[in-house]
Amino acid sequence: MHDDDAQQGPLAGFTVGVTAARRAEELGTLLTRRGAAVLHAPALRIVPLADDSELLAATKELIDDVPDVVIATTAIGFRGWVEAADGWGIGDRLLEVLGRVELLARGPKVKGAIRAAGLTESWSPASESMAEVLDRLLGEGVDGRRIALQLHGDPLPGFVESLRAAGAEVVGVPVYRWMPPEDITPLDRMLDATVSRGLDALTFTSAPAAASYLERAETRGILPEVLDALGHDVLVACVGPVTALPLQARDIDTVQPERFRLGPLVQLLCAQLPARARTLPVAGHTVEIRGHAVLVDGALRPVPPAGMALLHALALRPGWVVSRADLLRALPGSGTDEHAVETAMARLRSALGVPRLIQTVVKRGYRLALDPLADSKYADV
Repeated sequence: MHDDDAQQGPLAGFTVGVTAARRAEELGTLLTRRGAAVLHAPALRIVPLADDSELLAATKELIDDVPDVVIATTAIGFRGWVEAADGWGIGDRLLEVLGRVELLARGPKVKGAIRAAGLTESWSPASESMAEVLDRLLGEGVDGRRIALQLHGDPLPGFVESLRAAGAEVVGVPVYRWMPPEDITPLDRMLDATVSRGLDALTFTSAPAAASYLERAETRGILPEVLDALGHDVLVACVGPVTALPLQARDIDTVQPERFRLGPLVQLLCAQLPARARTLPVAGHTVEIRGHAVLVDGALRPVPPAGMALLHALALRPGWVVSRADLLRALPGSGTDEHAVETAMARLRSALGVPRLIQTVVKRGYRLALDPLADSKYADV
């Protein structure tokens, strides 16, 4: 890797939206390390069940049809589950079932809660990592096995998908419920950025987050505009097929990594986003137009939003003259003063560092100074 590439990363110049409530920081760090600008807005929050009917039904089903494996993921959730079962008069039966299955604990706190209930876990990872739990299960082989998972929001992006793909039947024990975020402002900002194409990609790590994102768009009356952006301009990346279902129900194409984990999700974006960028030979230079920056001969040049709007308009028909009036319409929040185009153009040329990339055509407008040999290739683009 070239030094410049190491500094700027494959996602430099791109803005990626993160909707995760949990593990958002981890995903954000993976993206920023590779050069991306990250916009974070949790699409939901996780709260304890107020109505226990779902948990009661799941518990009775577990007692009647004993699973092969039970995975306890949080201490507070496990204690709440046992206490709720006691209240319903089926606590002893639940403990008896948990005492004869393969009981996996996510970490030391959960292990403590299991032992406080008079049980002993079959195994617990030292790392508190659900990835390690998953690796152990897949290593043992899960084909045809019934696995009960104490849900606590999204335990691991792709966890359920991976087990099902390997042939397991996965049953959720819903100790928590998904709710809209308490502060809806960041999510609204994310939706606005989607519609304005301020995002190049949007990531989802759980189906409830995808559903919540779309529901909020519908509530605000902007669902058609959001779906148009996701369908044409904003790359939608989901950690796995279960996560993608609410989007696919709206006919939105999504990309997914082969392995349902955060790392492969980021690697997928590293491959897909640069491939979608426009690369043109202009005035003896190689110009790659990304979401909010431009690579000129491999060097990253950040460009203000107005400048990017002009550049995208010029690149629609590279080498052709675009009038000031058309460029004015392309400017975000444009008024009627064509002087705004000249101001934005001056800033764009300055940001690019090579002013002659864009030619002024007197009394007509501006054009990208496409190299002569490229003219015929791009003439009908």
